[in-house]
Amino acid sequence: MQARKEVAFGGHRIRTKVILALLLSSVIPLLILIYILHAYIVPLLGEHRMVVLAVQALTLFTGILMAAGAYVIWDMANAVVRTTQLISTSRLAAGEQRTDEIGVLMESFSRMVSTIEQQAAEINQFSTRLETAYKELEQTNDKLKKFSFEDELTGLYNRRFFSVRMGEELSRYRRFNHPLSLILLDVDDFKSINDDLGHAAGDETLREIAQLLMKHSRGINVLCRYGGDEFAVLLVETPRAGALLYAERIRRALVDYPFAHGRRVTASFGVASLPEDVDTSTEDLVRAADDALYSAKRVGKNLVEGYDAAASARAADSVERGPGTAEEPGLI
Repeated sequence: MQARKEVAFGGHRIRTKVILALLLSSVIPLLILIYILHAYIVPLLGEHRMVVLAVQALTLFTGILMAAGAYVIWDMANAVVRTTQLISTSRLAAGEQRTDEIGVLMESFSRMVSTIEQQAAEINQFSTRLETAYKELEQTNDKLKKFSFEDELTGLYNRRFFSVRMGEELSRYRRFNHPLSLILLDVDDFKSINDDLGHAAGDETLREIAQLLMKHSRGINVLCRYGGDEFAVLLVETPRAGALLYAERIRRALVDYPFAHGRRVTASFGVASLPEDVDTSTEDLVRAADDALYSAKRVGKNLVEGYDAAASARAADSVERGPGTAEEPGLI
C-alpha cells in the first residue's frame, strides 16, 4: 500500500509541475499582454469602436491558441502520468505474484538469453574438442605416413617410397634434363655375420650402415633399404663421375668403420646414371645399377663398378650359352 501511495504522489507532483509551467508560460504572459494592449496601445489608436473590436478579437484569438496548447501539454502530462503509474503498478504487481504482458516478455527474453549463453558455451566446448581431435588426426596421419614410407629397422625410406621418389625424379629429368644417378650396394658376406654372431648383430650392422650413409649424404639424396642387406641411394643432380666418387667414399668409410661386433664389413657397389648409361626408364636404371652391382660381386667384392653396356651384354650372352660352350673360360 505504501508503494501505491508513492506512485499516486508521484503522479500528483507531475500534474502540479505541469500546471505551474502553464501558468508561467501561458496565463501570466497573456494577462500582461491584455493589460498592455488596453492600457497603452488602445489609447494611442483612439477610441474607435472598430479598433477596440480588432484588439479584443486579436486578444481572444491569442488566448484560444494558448489554451489549446495548454490542453495539449496537459493531456501529454496525463499520458505520462498514466504510463508511469502503469509501469510502477506492473513492477509492484510482480512482487505480489501478478503477471502482465511486460513481465511475461521480460521473463521470456531472460530465458532466451540464458539459452543462447548455454548453447554458446556448448559450441565452444565442441569446437575445442574438434580442434583437439583434428590435431590428433594430423599426428596419426604423420605416423601412418612415417610407417608407410620408413624402414622400421634402419630408419631409412623403404623400397615402396623409393620407387615413388625415383619416378618423380625421372619425370623432372625429362623436363629439365638434369643428371640423375642410382647406386645399389650389397653387404659382402652378410650371411656369415648372422650365422656366426646372430641376427641381432646382423640387424645392428644394418643400422650402423644406414647411419654411415646418412652421415655422408646430402639432404637431397634419397636413401633406402632396398631389401635384406641391400641399400639404394638416388643421387639427384649428380652425373656418373660424381656418383662413382660418392660410392668410393662410402666404400672406404665402410671399411674403416668400427662396427660394434668388431668385424670388418665391406660392400659391393653398382652405379648407373642418366643420361650416360640408360634411357629415361625406371626399370632400365634399376637394371643397369643391378648389373653393375653383380659385376662388382663377380670381380671380387668390396668394389665400385659403373654400368658397362658391353660387359653386361657379354655376361647375358654367356648365361644364355650355358656351361660347356667354347667361349667359357677354361673350356677352349
